[in-house]
Amino acid sequence: MTAAVQISAHKAEALLFFTLLQLTVIVLAARIGGEIAQRTGQSAAVGEIIVGILLGPSLFGLLAPELFRYVFHSGAPEPMQMLSQIGLVLLMFQIGLEFDFSHLGERRNREAMSWVAAASLIAPFALGYGIGQISAPILSPGAHPVASALFVATAFSITALPILGRIMMEFNMTRTSLGVIAISAAAIIDVIGWLLLALITTLALSDFQAANFALKVALVLVFFGVSWFGVRPLMKRVLRRFDAASGALTNNLLGIVLAAIFLSAMTTYRLGIFAIFGGFMMGVLLHDEHAFVSTWRSRIGPFVMVFFLPIFFTYTGLRTDIGGLDSAAAWGWCVLIVFLATFGKFGGAYIAARMAGLSHTESKILGIMMNTRALMELIVINVGYDLGVISPQMFTILVIMAIFSTVITSPLLRRWLPQVGIPVPVTSKSSQRAPYQQQG
Repeated sequence: MTAAVQISAHKAEALLFFTLLQLTVIVLAARIGGEIAQRTGQSAAVGEIIVGILLGPSLFGLLAPELFRYVFHSGAPEPMQMLSQIGLVLLMFQIGLEFDFSHLGERRNREAMSWVAAASLIAPFALGYGIGQISAPILSPGAHPVASALFVATAFSITALPILGRIMMEFNMTRTSLGVIAISAAAIIDVIGWLLLALITTLALSDFQAANFALKVALVLVFFGVSWFGVRPLMKRVLRRFDAASGALTNNLLGIVLAAIFLSAMTTYRLGIFAIFGGFMMGVLLHDEHAFVSTWRSRIGPFVMVFFLPIFFTYTGLRTDIGGLDSAAAWGWCVLIVFLATFGKFGGAYIAARMAGLSHTESKILGIMMNTRALMELIVINVGYDLGVISPQMFTILVIMAIFSTVITSPLLRRWLPQVGIPVPVTSKSSQRAPYQQQG
């Protein structure tokens, strides 16, 4: 019995050692990547994603395979995966807190949000399905063409709500009408996208029942209704009970808020639309509690941004291998797919925004923001890869598309935002301030 306890303790200590080693490498590398990205006019999230790719098999694993295996494959992956998901839930809560949805009280903004969400979903989905059908026999010959095309279409359609939110926080857009239109449209797109993902996954497994799918949609709507009309008044009473309006954030209040975030995340997970939406919804419920938002931003925000988020952005990038394109034809397909995905999102959002009465520049801004896909798309394509409906080559192409569509966002925002009266952070100093400190 004593020997068994000693062996168990040794395994636990070894797991702790390798988890701490990975955390050290990831956090430091993410800070370096984020610093370089901000000094070059990019979002810190972009730097963290690219650092994650470089730390993976594409570079680190290629140049130093033994050291790579020692650092990232000597221990079980579950601790890092759980930390990354907890960080993502907390980020989504923080993003929900930062948005002022009173802008949607204006008819012009509601119409723009509806048009942009619909066009940003339908146009790229159609293009993705078409190119997916054409390319499936060549790029994913072992997969069912329809299933492969549907996964490509979903990848084209998705907008990365967490990274879009973080970029908007860094550009001080969270309480502007354009920012609220963009994040609201992205939230709608992602909810529909996850429902589509559930539907397409079920079709790929040949076990789809329309009644079950309709029930899931109904349950999600019920969750939103109960959250807004039931949980929101309850949480507001809790904040008043602990005098949050004075800027207080006691240990008891923090514990209750964290428990509420996690319960909301658990609920959306059980509904099948991923835990992150529960975190986002809880933030939305409290977005107008300005004193609480300010206190959370100053006390909890730094730890979420510096510790939890790099784990998610960087560690997810470790699963990506860019070395899968080994011919000119494959790179030709890559260029075509990246172009169509970018054109579909940008063009759909731009035309919809113009139809809703927004200016040429405002429509361009919404078009480029809807193009931000990043790691949320990686979740979609990893599901497709695990199901065998997209090949390693198509997986790599879609990863490149996700990175490209995210990298182009910040430079174009820096160019276009001043034209609509929204000042942008100074590049050389932006790295010295955390995103939560840049809020107006």
